[in-house]
Amino acid sequence: MLSRLLSRPRIPRMRLAQMAAHLSNGKHLNGTAYAGAILADLPKSWTFTSSLPPDPKFPTPADSHKTPRDEIRPAQVKGALFTWVRPEQSKEPELLAVSSAALQDLGIKEGDEKTEEFKETVAGNRLLGWDAEKGEGGYPWAQCYGGWQFGSWAGQLGDGRAISLFETTHPETKKRYELQLKGAGMTPYSRFADGKAVLRSSIREFVVSEALNALKIPTTRALSLTLLPHEKVRREMIEPGAIVARFAESWLRIGTFDILRARGERALIRQLCTYIAENVFEGWESLPARNPADDGKNKEPLGSGIGKNTIEGPSGLEENRFTRLYREIVRRNAKTVAAWQAYAFTNGVLNTDNTSIFGLSIDFGPFAFLDNFDPQYTPNHDDHMLRYSYRNQPTIIWWNLVRLGESLGELMGIGANVDIEEFVEKGVRQEAADDLVSRAEGLITRVGEEFKATFLEEYKRIMTARLGLKTFKEEDFESLYSELLDTMESLELDFNQFFRKLSHFNVADLETDAGRKEKAGVFFHHEGVTGLGNTEESARKRIGEWLEKWRTRVYEDWGPDGDDANRQNAMKLVNPKFIPKSWVLDELIKRVEKGGEREVLERVMKMTLSPFEENWGGDKEEEERWCGDVPRNDRAMQCSCSS
Repeated sequence: MLSRLLSRPRIPRMRLAQMAAHLSNGKHLNGTAYAGAILADLPKSWTFTSSLPPDPKFPTPADSHKTPRDEIRPAQVKGALFTWVRPEQSKEPELLAVSSAALQDLGIKEGDEKTEEFKETVAGNRLLGWDAEKGEGGYPWAQCYGGWQFGSWAGQLGDGRAISLFETTHPETKKRYELQLKGAGMTPYSRFADGKAVLRSSIREFVVSEALNALKIPTTRALSLTLLPHEKVRREMIEPGAIVARFAESWLRIGTFDILRARGERALIRQLCTYIAENVFEGWESLPARNPADDGKNKEPLGSGIGKNTIEGPSGLEENRFTRLYREIVRRNAKTVAAWQAYAFTNGVLNTDNTSIFGLSIDFGPFAFLDNFDPQYTPNHDDHMLRYSYRNQPTIIWWNLVRLGESLGELMGIGANVDIEEFVEKGVRQEAADDLVSRAEGLITRVGEEFKATFLEEYKRIMTARLGLKTFKEEDFESLYSELLDTMESLELDFNQFFRKLSHFNVADLETDAGRKEKAGVFFHHEGVTGLGNTEESARKRIGEWLEKWRTRVYEDWGPDGDDANRQNAMKLVNPKFIPKSWVLDELIKRVEKGGEREVLERVMKMTLSPFEENWGGDKEEEERWCGDVPRNDRAMQCSCSS
């Protein structure tokens, strides 16, 4: 099973930051624990817009601000990475929910979410940092990017309904986030759409963003969910509108490079790379040193601190700073997709415009966590070819990263001559083109092996922890991991529930064949054994045989008594009891949208933010139902990209 999760990487085809960020004053309690600030007083910056070129139609924020909002319409935007555009005004917005974890991570003072200023800001009705009278200050913007969708070039896409407000850096953690409103109105990148988001999909994104973060999976985040009661949005039917205030270290995507490459804007590719290395990451010297292993399997952690202009590697495979940048992006995405596979998260629409430069889970449409373990499952009912199925995710992420490699191929392929003036201004000479292409292809292929090795290393690390083991042995891969996945698939077992139930096992109960067969029953669905050709006897036998192998490994790692108490505690810290499955989200949407309930959203979020608890102090029957067996008719639900 595992060997099918990642195919062999394929050989591909082939302004420096101009201004300092405009900073507002953040208020900080020096010498004491940081208590947070109100949203208006957060330290703010606009580094992205001060470092990169804007839409030439609106060269300054004032040009955009004086333009009537309904005159900012879809258009082709060239020679730019963003357009200054403000959110559309919302009438009587209702703040439905706020993530307490997001408040803390952004450094927002507890209680500020109850103020009118907070509510108006996250609804897009108030701009922070912009002085309308003077026509100056920081101003909202929407990004320009393109993308490969379902394997075909889609042209210019961009933030068609997402508008970024500002960046903010937490005074204590020093982490910088970009705050953005999704569903805030039309932009030049809306194409044929309306710039709106519906409540249904907004609830889903709000919950899953915080769920993935609670599982320690790299992800964009969600601060708040706002209902727009007077917005009636047409999708397959008329639905209420909503806005999600979300944030991330960066909203840049592979698609940002795609559009520049498609338009031949090579100077902008170089400028964007520089911006990412110096402003998104922690500088050129923070990038990974060359991996000495051709198969990517370096036994020691890779160092950093390589000088910006240093060239590493042998002739024909020389790595300059742009190759190191590419490798950093590749390694981040390899680790993220490994975490998806280890927790059975399926994105559903992994186009290049949905693949993050920072290695984040991003843009949640028809996503789902697997119910029964089915590697062919896709939550996207439009994905008839199963391109974005659970099994294909690692391969598709690599496919997307090869597209990025093609965009950076000229900068990587030129090797040590990357800063020669003639190359910077005019590109490569014709007689040197073959050498450049050969080097770029060789580097991308080599990085492909590093992607695979990084993916497998991270996947094994997480799965080892989920199985309650302290160490990984090579034989575990087949005897424990692969055999378990094959068993889950054959018996149609619930993926994440299996690990949580296993977390409660005492190894002494698995000493005998009869004991193991008896314990095997806890993994079955309420209706009993399922799966083609399975009987209760054969199912118990198969699980029992796996439990015997697992028991042996537990003794090896934890000692002769299995150290049940400590091992179980360790397992419960990585194996969630609650996962926001599709059926739970479907029920939540119906109760909030149709039933007018509000407190149910708060209860679900409490469980989402603390998924490893045994209980959450609420309605015990409701909590256990949401954590229990998925109703048979609600398994493997699918939805559309419409949102």
